[in-house]
Amino acid sequence: MSDSKLYDIIGARYNSTRRADQYLTERLYHLLAPEVNGLYLDIGCGTGNYTVVLAEKGLKFCGVEPSENMLGIARLHNSEIKWLNGTAENIPADDNTFDGGIATLTIHHWTDLWAAFTEIYRVLKQDAPLVIFTATPEQMHGYWLNHYFPNMLSDSIDQMPSFERIETAAMAAGFLISDTEKYFISNDLQDHFLYVGKNRPELYFDERVRAGISSFSALSNAAEVATGLEQLQRDIELNRFEAIKAGYDNDTGDYLFISLQK
Repeated sequence: MSDSKLYDIIGARYNSTRRADQYLTERLYHLLAPEVNGLYLDIGCGTGNYTVVLAEKGLKFCGVEPSENMLGIARLHNSEIKWLNGTAENIPADDNTFDGGIATLTIHHWTDLWAAFTEIYRVLKQDAPLVIFTATPEQMHGYWLNHYFPNMLSDSIDQMPSFERIETAAMAAGFLISDTEKYFISNDLQDHFLYVGKNRPELYFDERVRAGISSFSALSNAAEVATGLEQLQRDIELNRFEAIKAGYDNDTGDYLFISLQK
């Protein structure tokens, strides 16, 4: 199943658990360092959660997304934003259009990193910033989810590009990586993506939360999920979970902001 078809299917319930997180929004804004009169691009914008909240800060944004279902929901949230049907590899915009861009939890859906960075480079103006929020395979090996859903996590990790691959593809297109910033899951995270339950494992018992996470929606096996949830429930009840979680503690961060510049 293609990513656009996957998100066409899960899009209807996506916003019930996938809301723009206030802290992540502030970090995106800070790292983007936008100009008031600039025009910015949200690549793989989904239903436009971060696009909309950043636009509400007074910025002019466009969102590009391959799923028409997701775009339909985005248009309902804000009809003034220009929503474009496209991909990171094929953005329907002229050369040197945007003053900067963001890409949150989407780079693993890009089918060709080199083509994507080349295309993004094309539509950004000279010296424009690009802020990517993602997780690396190294970070994901540190998720305790590996203990309960090993096959799902293995498949999730396999589709996630390493920092080295991102750096190589970005530099080949002409970008420079100016900074990186680790993100550790907070207990009040409002955007329920894959590792939202790091400190709140009970969240994974909610089918709505799992439905909004592509790893559970597309990469999981129903039997493994059922078995994993049953084991997780037992470990919580028998006070074994915290020891298992502690075995995965690390300082690599759970996710990563990557700041680039054209």
